[in-house]
Amino acid sequence: MLKRAIAWCAGLLLLLALTTCGSRAKRTVIVYVALDRHLAAPVLDAFTAKTDIAVRPLYDTEASKTTGLANRIISEAKGRTRCDVFWNNEVLHTIRLQKLGLTQAYLPRGADGIPARFKDPGGHWTGFAARARVLIVNTNLVPSGKFPHSVRDLADPAWKGRTCIARPLFGTTATHATALFALDGTAGARRFFQDLLDNDVAILLGNATVRDLVANGTYAFGLTDTDDAYGAIHRGDPVKMIFPDQGENERGTLVIPNTVCLIAGAPHADEARALIDFLISATCEEMLAAAEGRQIPLRPGVPVPEGHDGLDQIKAAAVDYQRLASVYEPAKKWLQEHFRR
Repeated sequence: MLKRAIAWCAGLLLLLALTTCGSRAKRTVIVYVALDRHLAAPVLDAFTAKTDIAVRPLYDTEASKTTGLANRIISEAKGRTRCDVFWNNEVLHTIRLQKLGLTQAYLPRGADGIPARFKDPGGHWTGFAARARVLIVNTNLVPSGKFPHSVRDLADPAWKGRTCIARPLFGTTATHATALFALDGTAGARRFFQDLLDNDVAILLGNATVRDLVANGTYAFGLTDTDDAYGAIHRGDPVKMIFPDQGENERGTLVIPNTVCLIAGAPHADEARALIDFLISATCEEMLAAAEGRQIPLRPGVPVPEGHDGLDQIKAAAVDYQRLASVYEPAKKWLQEHFRR
């Protein structure tokens, strides 16, 4: 009788263990992440610590990661969807996925704290923790009285051959280029980019390369993102970061939020919603503001480190982010023809 009872208890314990393991195995979420791994990983770890949901992230390469991950989601949609959440470090390709019907609506808890211009009213994407497109200037090469103040200064003949940008086919530079097509129209944007080529602006692999080659004096100034510029400042390079086009009659600086969306047919939809709630929270924005990249919180009142700019201190360009996807394809075709080499 005692042996039977012991065997029964042992069987029950085994069943409970298997059930628990099975339950934990199901509490998983797969996220494709375009933000740099060293910035994103601590956030994902904090989410797991809070919820006990395991995160399986997929990162991609520096130069083409946003485009590459979006294209992977598009490709997988033809067969079996693997991705639950797309954490994009910009907005253009998120909206591109929405236009293709590859996102599903979800209004995250707490999204009411995000300004309306940084989220889809139908809940197909929500923005958080932005970067801005800035000029980075080598202070050994450019005297303070001659600092550039506009992105159009890249085409100033006085700086011919001495400025640089990342190739405008990937990442935030592609988003910026598309925004210029939306803001200036096709003719205006083409003229600006042709002016850059005529002024021998160097076309580099990525924004980090722009930062590094300005910092070491190869170029006088260039166009990059705030996170890259802050990196150079923090390591003591002789550079200054300038938010361009801040004058009274100027359009303002392009602000590009991180965006997050729920993928249509997500295999772990409940866990995905929990992750999205966390990513757009004040907690996450504060973590990303305090991290090396100094991402800019979109929520009012989220603290930023001393000496760094909050959204309320920047004149942001009035961009209809939703419209970017509609001008992306013709803009990309022209840019590929002129910047592929």
